[in-house]
Amino acid sequence: MTNPFVMLAGYNAWANRRLYAAAGALDDADYRADRGAFFGSLHGTLSHLLVTDRIWMRRFTGDGPLHLTLDEQPYSALAALAEARFAEDARILAFAEGLDATRLAGLFTYRTVTNPRDITQPLAPALFHLFNHQTHHRGQAHAVLTAIGGRDAAPSLDLLAYQRETGIGMS
Repeated sequence: MTNPFVMLAGYNAWANRRLYAAAGALDDADYRADRGAFFGSLHGTLSHLLVTDRIWMRRFTGDGPLHLTLDEQPYSALAALAEARFAEDARILAFAEGLDATRLAGLFTYRTVTNPRDITQPLAPALFHLFNHQTHHRGQAHAVLTAIGGRDAAPSLDLLAYQRETGIGMS
């Protein structure tokens, strides 16, 4: 596998579609209820993931919406949040598909959101963080779904399930 970020971007989109489908099966009160997750509700957690992905993609590309806080909720309706999420997933995949070894090894500088300061690092480790961060908070969202509706309410989000379903990363 030459560029693992293409697989991770595809997995990210696949997992998000499954997660949003499960969220869409909830009633609005359950979807918005504070469940003690780091960002409170399922809506807060999904919003955080979109906002942080947009922050990172703006850092990587210089383009995209500007978000100034990590707890911003730019969309009140799940349908609008899902539409924005799926568009961002497509943007992440297109970005990953355009990367080469030189770009991945190259340095870039960005400004942090909390405790603002400039950081310079190679692109590849920052991309690994992007995908790891998504997995971390999707796990929280999965726990919220499980708490609301039991194991059947939360879909499998395993990378291996994605690989087996798509064949990506299996040879």
